Amino acid sequence: MRFRQSRRILIGCGLGLLCSTTACAGYTPTPGSDMAALSTVPAAVGTETTEPPPTPAEEEPDSGIRETDWGPLSEVDRDLIRKVRLASLWEMPIAQDAVQRASTPRVREISEEIASQHHTLDRQVRDVAAKLEIKLPVKPTTQQQAWMTDISGRSGAAYDTTYVKWLRLAHGQIFPLIGTVRGSTQNTLVRRFSEQANAAVLNHQRLLESTGLTTPASFPTPPA
Repeated sequence: MRFRQSRRILIGCGLGLLCSTTACAGYTPTPGSDMAALSTVPAAVGTETTEPPPTPAEEEPDSGIRETDWGPLSEVDRDLIRKVRLASLWEMPIAQDAVQRASTPRVREISEEIASQHHTLDRQVRDVAAKLEIKLPVKPTTQQQAWMTDISGRSGAAYDTTYVKWLRLAHGQIFPLIGTVRGSTQNTLVRRFSEQANAAVLNHQRLLESTGLTTPASFPTPPA
């Protein structure tokens, strides 16, 4: 009798435990309570985390002497190549404009030759820059743009004299740099290019002076 009673008690306890386990298995946490608490639990060790992409390294400045297939390339060499490119960016279009707008036949005539030679010189400088991996400017400097505006804003004789003044000044400023590079560069490609630039710039100075419109303002200040 006692054995049967004990058996009933054990069976009842087992059923009670089974029901309790089943209820827990079907329990779903409500948002804002238990899930909120779970969100504060740190990620397990070794779990991948999303990190911001690395910041790209800044481009190294193109300075100092760099070795090339044509010999050492100095900062002065690169400076000349960039400045010749800058010269073509404003002198070529303004010379083309003067072919149409200049008031005297002589200024129109020399402007046509200057524009044509700058077209050739610009092709040469871009070829050299590509071989030497030199990044070239794509627009004139602020000062060069101001010269273009000053010239374009005038007409008649004032157009001609202003045009000759700024072009002759610009050619006089770059001419000493060409001589410095030709005399000092160890890069055979740059040396040949400096001779091409020298011939073009020297010719342009002569053409501008042949108009009879140069004044003291047309020439840069001599070095001390």
